[in-house]
Amino acid sequence: MIEFDKVKKIYPDGTEAIREFSLKVQAGEIVTLIGPSGCGKTTAMKMVNRLIEPTAGDIYINEQKVNSYNIHELRWNIGYVLQEIALFPHMTIGENISVVPEMKKWKGKKVKKRIDELLEMVGLDPTTYQKRMPRELSGGQQQRIGVVRALAADPDIILMDEPFSALDPISREQLQTDIKTLQKEIKKTILFVTHDMDEAMALGDRVCLMKDGEIVQLDTPQQLILNPKTEFVRNFIGERKSPWQTAVDVICDPLSSHVLTKEAFEQGNFDQNVTYIVTDRNNMYEGVVSKGTIKPEFLTLENDLPLYKATALIQQQDTQHLFPVIKQGKLIGVLSNKKIVEYLRSKTTLENGVIQ
Repeated sequence: MIEFDKVKKIYPDGTEAIREFSLKVQAGEIVTLIGPSGCGKTTAMKMVNRLIEPTAGDIYINEQKVNSYNIHELRWNIGYVLQEIALFPHMTIGENISVVPEMKKWKGKKVKKRIDELLEMVGLDPTTYQKRMPRELSGGQQQRIGVVRALAADPDIILMDEPFSALDPISREQLQTDIKTLQKEIKKTILFVTHDMDEAMALGDRVCLMKDGEIVQLDTPQQLILNPKTEFVRNFIGERKSPWQTAVDVICDPLSSHVLTKEAFEQGNFDQNVTYIVTDRNNMYEGVVSKGTIKPEFLTLENDLPLYKATALIQQQDTQHLFPVIKQGKLIGVLSNKKIVEYLRSKTTLENGVIQ
């Protein structure tokens, strides 16, 4: 979907902002760009919609060079969300959302329908919010409008440049959750720039950690935590990452003896006194066997759920002791209290009997 091929950016004063940058972002994937200030992450992103032109190398969208597109059409077909929301203050919320669809000559009924469905998608009642002015909304609500405005003309690509960094922690976390939930439905290709490691880990299917205009490590959040390739990566993650922020798929047991195939269950090939997680032949989650019966209502955990949220849910369970970890319906592991304790102990050091 988006490809950077040996891209460089050198400014007139000699500053080398991007060096030999090569990256492929697959269709429907969220890639988060992160790194120290001045590492080139925003420069890289802005080259996708040609707000900045590369000095060397090529950028492709759908295997076509971006500089071969009409620049206006290119930008109309790429949603863009900034830290400075920049809603038009003299326009209603509905009018703000409709700007690009109207530029693309959408008919009035189609625009109205799109406004309604987008507002509903982010939990804002169209009858209440469509006629309001930006000043009547909270910061978090305005940022939601910034997101849906970027989605208004149904672009395949969304660029997000530190969109939540000015918000309070509660609004920021809620919007991160909204983006993850929304992405399951809309499946856009998203390039997301952030300076916050927890945000990069929470949102990215892959995380691109940059330094001095180069990619230091491009990996899944789990692999960045488990297998940092350099001391820089280890330090960058370590300085910012609490073990309680770790996603449950890092901690769970992928080879648990408590996993049972549906075929084995139907044949009765299991211990009636043991609790099992049941999957079909494609490893899709089916339910939990307890006392010989499949019970689908057991608590499951989404793979990217941070540990502190998972433990809050686990505390509410009196009888369940094994927790299936699911990604898009597939079982990827089993979490238990024992695994949680083992993980936290592995991330805790003791000095003279005191936790450090």
